[in-house]
Amino acid sequence: MTDQIRTFVACELPREIRSEIGQIQENLKQRRLRLTWVRPDKLHLTLKFLGDVSIDRVETIADAVGKAVREFSPISLSAKGIGVFPGIRRARVLWVGIGGEFLQLGQLQAAVSGGLAGVGFPAEKRPYRGHLTIGRIKAAVDPRQLADALTEFSDFETASFQVDEVVLFRSQLKPDGPIYTRLDAVKLYPH
Repeated sequence: MTDQIRTFVACELPREIRSEIGQIQENLKQRRLRLTWVRPDKLHLTLKFLGDVSIDRVETIADAVGKAVREFSPISLSAKGIGVFPGIRRARVLWVGIGGEFLQLGQLQAAVSGGLAGVGFPAEKRPYRGHLTIGRIKAAVDPRQLADALTEFSDFETASFQVDEVVLFRSQLKPDGPIYTRLDAVKLYPH
């Protein structure tokens, strides 16, 4: 049997942006919301979750991603706003949204998804909604308390930052949080 590893394709965030989002998390923690928080150093912008794959497919996956994104230039984004999936009454994920060139981000994600569909990873049925997961809600949360928190940070926006690389990651789930390891990266160059 071939070894399996859990993988995803994502864009990393600059340290300053992760730090700004970490400050929002700290402010939200003061509200005593019962969430499992994503550590700021683990924040990333997922383009495609692949799940468990055979380790000997990593090179094929990396090649498909490289070919899919080679025509893309760096994208200027910001982290903007805050919300929940799927909705306020049944919230499971607390996220920070994406501002800036989000249409180009959607095109980048579609290219990655299309390239990976060609090597056996079906495209998502739901439309892509670029976001940064900052917390997971495991138990019931008072919708009014959550709505108040979302309202307070609705105007949040970081400085703009450049996405100039697409990374294939390995994710190892551990009791004290995931470990992400870069397996491959493709630079986005101005055209």
